[in-house]
Amino acid sequence: MHTPSATLASDARSARRAARMARMRLLRLSPTIPAVVLLGVFLGGPIVWALVGSLTDAALSGPRARNVSFVGLDNYLTLFTSASFPAALVLTLVFVVASAIVGQTVCGLVLALLLRSGSRVVGAVVSTIVVTAWVLPEIVAAFACYAFFNDQGTLNQVIGAVGLTGENWLYVFPMVAVCLANTWRGTAFSMMTYQAALGEIPSDVKEAAAIDGAGRLRTVFSITLPMIRRSISSTLMLVTLQTLSVFTLIWVMTSGGPSSRSTTLPILAYQEAFQAGAIGYGTAIAVVMLLVGGVFAVVYVRALRDEEQTR
Repeated sequence: MHTPSATLASDARSARRAARMARMRLLRLSPTIPAVVLLGVFLGGPIVWALVGSLTDAALSGPRARNVSFVGLDNYLTLFTSASFPAALVLTLVFVVASAIVGQTVCGLVLALLLRSGSRVVGAVVSTIVVTAWVLPEIVAAFACYAFFNDQGTLNQVIGAVGLTGENWLYVFPMVAVCLANTWRGTAFSMMTYQAALGEIPSDVKEAAAIDGAGRLRTVFSITLPMIRRSISSTLMLVTLQTLSVFTLIWVMTSGGPSSRSTTLPILAYQEAFQAGAIGYGTAIAVVMLLVGGVFAVVYVRALRDEEQTR
C-alpha cells in the first residue's frame, strides 16, 4: 500500500520527467523556429493583408486610392453575383485539369517510362528537348507558344506546306492552345520527378514479374504505378498549385480573350485590379483563388496521408 509521501514523491518524479521531456521537445524544435517565423512573415503576412484588403474598396487611382473604406463582404457578394466569375472559375478548373492533372502528369509519366526503356542517346536528346521548355523564362516560352499558334505562325506554316489551311488557333480554340502550351512547358518537371521515382524501384521486383510472365503493360499498372503512387500524388499537388497561378503564359498568348474565353482567375484578378483599378475587388478574386488552391492541397495531403496509413 502506497503511503501519501510515496505518492507525492512519485507524482513529483512524473512531473520532473514530463518537464524534462517537454524541454527536450522544445530543444529539438528550436532549429525550426527561424523557418516558422519567416513563413509567418513572408507567407502568412501577405495572406492576412490580402484578406483585409479584400474587405475594402481600395482603388488604384482616384479618391479611394487615398481614402480607403471598409465595405465588409460587398466585394464577395458582387463577385459571386457577377457573370464573369463563374466562367473564369470553370475555365480555371478546365485549365488545371487539362494541362496539369492530365497533360503534365500523363505526358511526364509516359516520357519517363519510355526513357527508362529506350536507348541512352535517344533519352538524352528527348530529355534535353523537354527540359529546354522548362528552363526557359515564362515570358520567353509564352512568346514562343504565341509564335507557334498564331495565324501566321509555325503550326499554320507546317499545315500549309502539306496543302492544308490552318485556323487562327488563338481565336478559335484559345483554351486548347494555352492548355497545350502549359503542358509543353511543365512536362519536364513531372518527367524528372517520375524518372527519379522509377530509379528507386528494385530491379528484382521487375525480374520477378518477368519470370511470372507479366507483360510490359501489366508490369506498369500492377507493379510500377503502385510503387510510385506517393511520388505521383506529390507531383500532382505541385503541378496543380503551379498551374493554378499561371498568368504570363495566358496573358501573352490570348490576354484572356477572345470574349473572355480564356480568362482564368489570375487573368480576371489582374483585369479588375490593374485595368479597372478596383484593387479591393481584384484582391477578393485572389483570395478565392487562394481558397481553390487550398481545396486542392487538402485533397492531395489527405491522399498522401491515406497512403501512409495503408503502407
